[in-house]
Order: sequence, then C-alpha cells, then structure tokens
Amino acid sequence: MSSRENTGMALGLLGVIIFSLTLPMTRIVVQDIHPLLNGMGRALLAAIPAALLLLWRREKLPTFAQLKGLLLVVLGVIVGFPVLSAWAMQSLPASHAALVNGIQPLFVALYAAWLAHERPSRSFWGCAALGSALVLGYALINGAGSIQLGDLWMLAAVAVGGLGYAEGGRLARQMGGWQVICWALVLSFPLLLGPVAWLASQHQGAISPQAWWAFGYVTLFSQFLGFFAWYSGLAMGGISRVSQIQLLQIFFTIALSALLFGEQVEPVTWIFAAAVVGTVILGRKTTVVSAPATTVKLS
Repeated sequence: MSSRENTGMALGLLGVIIFSLTLPMTRIVVQDIHPLLNGMGRALLAAIPAALLLLWRREKLPTFAQLKGLLLVVLGVIVGFPVLSAWAMQSLPASHAALVNGIQPLFVALYAAWLAHERPSRSFWGCAALGSALVLGYALINGAGSIQLGDLWMLAAVAVGGLGYAEGGRLARQMGGWQVICWALVLSFPLLLGPVAWLASQHQGAISPQAWWAFGYVTLFSQFLGFFAWYSGLAMGGISRVSQIQLLQIFFTIALSALLFGEQVEPVTWIFAAAVVGTVILGRKTTVVSAPATTVKLS
C-alpha cells in the first residue's frame, strides 16, 4: 500500500477509537434524556463549533452537486444513525453493538461501490464477509444473539449510517474530511432547531452529571471531531478498505469499557479480536479499484 493509503488507514483507526465509546455513552445519556433529544440535540450543539470553524477558515460554499451529497450525510450520520441508535440503546445491552460493528462495514462497502464507483475484488468481499461473520459469531457466543425490537432499530441505524459514511468519504475527496462534517452539521442546524427546542421544553426530571458528561462526549467527539479523522481516512485509504477497520470497534468498546467502567473482559474476546485483525490485514492485501483520486484537504 502507498503511504497515502497507510495514512488513510491510520486516520480511520483513530476515528474508530473515538467512535467506540459512542454507544456506551449513548446508553448513559438515554437513561435521563429522550433518544430523539439526544440524537438531534447533539448535532444541533455540534453545529456551533462547526460553523465557527468554517467562518474562521473562510471555507467556500459547497457546489450544488456537493449540497445534494451533504444532504445524504445529514440523513445518515446527523439524524438517522444518532436517533435510531439512541432509540435502540434504550432497550439493548451494550453487547448488541455487535450488530452495528458486524454489519455496517459491509453496508459501507456496498454504498462505496454504488456512490464512489469503487470495485473491490472477490478476495476483498471474502475478507469482509469473514470479518463480519467473526464479529457476529462473537456476539452470539457472548449472549447477544436474540432478536429484539431494538435490533430492528439498530439495523435501520446501520443502513442509513453506512450511507452517510460512504457519501461523506466520497465528498471528502473533493472537500476535505472536516469540511464535510462541518457543512453537514451547519446545513442540519435550521432543520433541528425547532424539534430540539420543543423536545427540550417537554423534558421533565433531573439530568445527572454522568449523563451530561456522556452527552458532551457524543456531541464533541462522536458527532464532530471523530469525523475529522474518519472521513479523511475514507478518502485517502479508500472507502471500502478503510471501512473494514470498523470491524474492530466492538473490541475497542469492550477494552475501553473495562478501562473506564471496570467491566470484565473474557479471554475469548481477545481471541476473536485477533482473528478480526487478521481479516483486516488480509483485506489490505486485496485489490480495490478506486475512482480517480482527487486532492484531499487536511488543513
């Protein structure tokens, strides 16, 4: 792989590490805050630093074609995934995050083939399918295999979130990674202001300091800074290839939950994690024919 692709993989890994705390933090938030208020409120607040950064950098306005793509990003990662996953985490244990981590990279690769005209080889699809099967197998062994209503919400979140990932990665080749998420947040602001204000007015009950800290994380990191690295990584390393790093997200989630919340980690977790790492490494050696590269802005 070229140095550019290696940089893209590293940035994608950084994004996945940041995202790995999203679902545990969301589960804390929705104990005190309605899922809709959490899902839309975090985007509304993240739009403020996004707008300030765009103004400070004096970024030019997106073209009409880019605006259409940004609307897909808004649908996928600003509204769809945050709201649907928050609704799911009201009833699901954290282990059900495996449904996201096990299936979303496949969705992203499929969307990349459609939107970004990437053409992964059969060996790539084989590695992607094996990695997904390993993660879902781990979920079954870990007791997360029963189907619940929350699973359907999570599957819907995966479908729309993967669309936002793939389209954002495609746009990042033209605009830059942080520019994509900033413009998407700014575009979503007028759409979210009314619903968030109404939901906030309907809220009753105290919000614990723990919930506020968790909400701060999903606002600043999950909805904002994490996408700086993630979209740049997808653009530089290839959407299909870099998306497979997300297979590791559940294991980062478990490791960080053990470190921060004292949760116990079974040895089988690390066995599956090592196997998934192997599929990602093998996937790096497969062929993915990408669309013509354009300059990606990192500044």
